[in-house]
Parts: sequence; structure tokens; C-alpha cells
Amino acid sequence: MAERAIGRAHRRVIFASSLGTAFEWYDFYLYGALSVIISRQFFSGVNETTGFIFALLAFAAGFFVRPFGALVFGRLGDLVGRKHTFLITIVIMGSSTALVGLLPSYASIGVAAPVLLVALRLLQGLALGGEYGGAAVYVAEHAPAGRRGYYTSWIQTTATLGLFLSLLVILVCRLLLGEQFEIWGWRIPFLLSILLLGISVYIRLQLEESPVFVEMRREGALSKAPLTEAFGRWPNLRLVLFALIGATAGQAVVWYGGQFYALFFLEKVLQLDAQAVTIIMIVSLLLATPFFVVFGALSDRVGRKTVVLGGCLLAVLTYFPTFRALTHYANPALEAAVASAPVTVLADPSACAFQFDPVGRKAFGAPCDVAKAALARAGVPYDNESVPAADGTTVRIGHGAQAVLIDAGAEPVAMRAALRAALDAAGYPGRADMNRVNLPVVIALTTWLVVLVTMVYGPIAAWLVELFPARIRYSSMSLPYHVGNGWFGGFLPVTAFAIVAATGNIYAGLWYPVAVAALTVVVGVLCLPETAGKGGRGATGGARPAHPVSGR
Repeated sequence: MAERAIGRAHRRVIFASSLGTAFEWYDFYLYGALSVIISRQFFSGVNETTGFIFALLAFAAGFFVRPFGALVFGRLGDLVGRKHTFLITIVIMGSSTALVGLLPSYASIGVAAPVLLVALRLLQGLALGGEYGGAAVYVAEHAPAGRRGYYTSWIQTTATLGLFLSLLVILVCRLLLGEQFEIWGWRIPFLLSILLLGISVYIRLQLEESPVFVEMRREGALSKAPLTEAFGRWPNLRLVLFALIGATAGQAVVWYGGQFYALFFLEKVLQLDAQAVTIIMIVSLLLATPFFVVFGALSDRVGRKTVVLGGCLLAVLTYFPTFRALTHYANPALEAAVASAPVTVLADPSACAFQFDPVGRKAFGAPCDVAKAALARAGVPYDNESVPAADGTTVRIGHGAQAVLIDAGAEPVAMRAALRAALDAAGYPGRADMNRVNLPVVIALTTWLVVLVTMVYGPIAAWLVELFPARIRYSSMSLPYHVGNGWFGGFLPVTAFAIVAATGNIYAGLWYPVAVAALTVVVGVLCLPETAGKGGRGATGGARPAHPVSGR
């Protein structure tokens, strides 16, 4: 009877923590899923390419401040408790998300619109910086011996469930509202957070404080200066740095590469219909999400380190083939056109600018810039070839004597029209032909990318919790997690797209996640210990047997 009561209590802890965290991820990822629309609503004062990059940067701004939220709320969680801290974070997150749904657009209030949008994204990032660590620590400190990986894997499902919920709500709104969705209907998913906030707060008010924290408080073992202990003392700081480079950095780029970059790649690069991309990602998430729990439970048997680093290594080996296969099966016309009539921009490199203007005031009017911008907007990959400045800038489509040459120095409107006509003649599609998309194979490929996500992400919470002593656990694990996911992962879309824009190679952006994941494998293997089966570290450090309920 007692065991059944403990089991029910554990399930209640997992459910309450996971549901609230899923709602918070829903809030955070709505922006990413709607970044194309948001770029039109809030960054319409700049050209389309720059506006989309701005939208991605505003998305990344929320990630940028997550480590600062980890410091603020991690310290609070180690001082006053896990429960109260993640109650505060969910209120901040839900409120700021709902306000995004009420913001006037750029057309209504000008530059104030993107400024307010970024401010709300910063609030979201601060809140999320405190939320995840609290939920993961709270569940881990209730877990029975030898089952931390399984228990915390339910928390790990919440990020994907939040993304799934956001995509599902967006899809339903698109279907019901049609063209009105892009005009005003996009606000509804944000405003829905008011309801989710109420549910989350009610559920979390029913929870008791973590038994580990209660015991430390009773014993007088709480840290009086958790940030100093966590980051001001070299042995723990060194472990924090190893956890960042050897665990969370690679986990983060695989997470965002497999879900967000895949979504952006299908919609923005391969030019698939936005609604179809949403359906593809929803199905992939449904198929792959159970593997969070599978790999979390597996890590209890074979080790956290083995599973997480194995997932990073598989990503390194399979990312390029997988994304090339996406092109083959999602937009075969583009692949065929690239093979039969490759595009090359012939120009003096010094005449070509890096087309990103943070303040939206530069005019990229040089022939090279106009040509590259036109190709980027069309989703057409191209090579760069250096020629003397005296030769001007030319776009070559095709091989040898059959090649079509477009003078980029012509009047811009006429040049774009001539370029589009030549691309059409060479077989480059303006949009992907949805009748030629092999949906089963595309879904299989995106599901594989999400399975890699589950492999690296399912065990990561248990690994981080077990690396650090309970008295400074909230602070210690939150910072490497949020630097890894907030900076290495959150900046992946904008970094990858900038690499693609600079090189003209639609796959070049993959070098960023592949390089980071490879570095994580090396550092993780050499510098981080395996923690599964060792009971974690106790209140004051040092391994000790796990308590049957608290995990201490």
C-alpha cells in the first residue's frame, strides 16, 4: 500500500511538473513557429531577407538571456526552494506571451513594435532560464534510486510537446481562418497562453516542496551563497565548463537542428507550403516523442554519457546525408535544376557586401548584392567565382556554351525579371510542387532527425542533476544547460542561414551543428564522468546512496 502511495505521489509530481513546463515551452516556441509571419508584421520596414534574419535574431534574443535567467532563478531556487521559483517563472512567461498577441504591428506604431517585441522575448528568455532547471531538479529529487533517467525523461518530452502543441494550434487556426490568419489570426495562439497560464498556476500550487530541499533546510545544509559556491570555486566551475562543452552544447545543436532548422529548411530553403511543413513536423513529433522516455530509461541501464554522446555522434555522421535527402524527396525539381544548370555568381569579391544590416539603413544596390539577394529570395543555391573588377558582375546559369549569362549591372528591376525568366527556363521552381513531394519519405527523414533529438535530450537532465551537489544543484546545472541551449542552440537558425547566405550553398549552414556536436563528443568522452547508478551527489558533495524517494 505504501509503495502504491509513493507511486501515485511520483506520478503526480511528474505530471504537474511536466504539464506546466510543456505549456511554458508552448509559449516560447510559438514565436519560432511563426517567425515568417512575425518578420512581415514587425520588421516590414526592411527588405524581406533582412526582415527574416531580424525575426530569427529576435527569436534568438530570448535564448541569449536564458543564462541570466538561470543565474537569477537558480540562485533563488537554491535559497528559497524549487516550487516557489518555478511558480514565479511560469507567471512571467505566460504574461509576456499573451502580450505578444496584443502588440500593434510595425505598420501601426513603427519602430516601437519590434522594440516591444524584443523586450517581451527577453522576458520569456529570463523566465525559461529559471523554469527548466527547477522542473528538472524537482522531478529528479523525487525519483527513486536507479530511475532518475526515466523520471526526468518525462520533463524532457515537454519541450517537444510544447512545440507540438504550438504547431497544432497554429494549424487549426490556419485551417479555420484561411487568409485571415496571416493578417490577424496569428495572434490567437499567443492569447491562448492566458488560459494555459491559469491551468499551470493552479496545478503547481498543489505541489509540495522537494523532499531534498526540505531535508537540507531541516539540517541547516542550505547554501548561503549558491552562485559563489557554484561558479566562484574552481573544482565546481571546471565541472560546469565541461558540462557545457562536453554535454549541453552538442545536445543543443542537435535539438534545434532536428526540429527548428529542419522546419526552416523545408519552408524557407526548399520552398514547401507552410501548412504542409507544419503537418510534416507534427507527424514527426508524434512518431518520435515516445523515444524521449525510451532513451531516458535506457540511460538508467547503459549510462547517460553513452546515450547522449552516441546521439551527437550519429548527428555528425548523418546530418549532411539527411538534409540532402530532404531536398531530393521534397523538392526534386530544385535538385534536378542544380545538377543540370548550376548557378554561379561571377564577381570581384570586394564588390560584394555581407547583406545583413542590423539597423535596416543600408541600401545594398551594388550589382553583386542585387543578384545574390534575388537568388537568395528565390531559394536558389549558387557558387561564387572571382573575376577582375573590370569584368563587372554576371550570373551564369548552366554549363559551357549552353550557359545563360545575366548581366547583373543592368537596371535592377529588369535584371531580376531576366534572372527569373532564365531560372524558369532552366527548371528552377518558384515554389516546391507539392504533388511531387514524397511525403512518407520526408516524414521518415524528419522523424529520424527528431529521434536524434530524443537521444541527446532524453537523459540530459538526469546527467546534469547527478553531476552537481544538491545544495547548489539548481544554479550549477541551469547555467550550462541554458548557455548550451540558449546560445549554442538558440543561435543555430540565424547562424546557419547567415552561412548559407554568404556561401550560396544551402547545406553549408549544417557545418555549425556538426562541428559543435563533434566537439561535444570529444570533450564529453575525455572530461565528463558517467553518473548513472552512482546515486548522484549529495547535499554537500561526494557520492552517496540514493534515498528511495528523494534520490539523495
